[in-house]
Amino acid sequence: MRIIGIDPGLSGAIAVLDDLKIFDLFDMPIMPEGKKNKNQLNSAQLVNIIKRHIHTNSTFVIVEQVSAMPGQGVTSMFNFGQTFGAIKGICASLNLPIFYVRPAKWKKHFDLINASKDASRTKAIEMYPSISDRLRKKKDVNKADAILIARYFKECKAQFVE
Repeated sequence: MRIIGIDPGLSGAIAVLDDLKIFDLFDMPIMPEGKKNKNQLNSAQLVNIIKRHIHTNSTFVIVEQVSAMPGQGVTSMFNFGQTFGAIKGICASLNLPIFYVRPAKWKKHFDLINASKDASRTKAIEMYPSISDRLRKKKDVNKADAILIARYFKECKAQFVE
């Protein structure tokens, strides 16, 4: 079974698991937008990443389901929503089953509730010590989240698919 775990957002990441083994790991593909050094999703590159990792009829996509948070700006929430919508559209156009999980659910599963943001990076390294060099920077927490989101789906698949 191939599982594509996605931590959405422009600073998010994508983890591809084959059963419980990490097959590939990516930062969310972005590109510059306009003259203000802002970024936007590179949808074409995201399509290519996902297409390359489709494995016959046993590919599942699991995306962290997040919503607006108090204090976040309107522009950042709009950009986040655009990225989330693009992910949904790409999966629909590729006929991939897509499932959603709230952060509290997967974090509770891995005992990460009320833990520091960096705790997911530590947890992912504990589970996959061979990729510790790919998670060595603080900014790699999004890759760790994507790994744990995919792993959560694998461990709790019965809750999603009946």
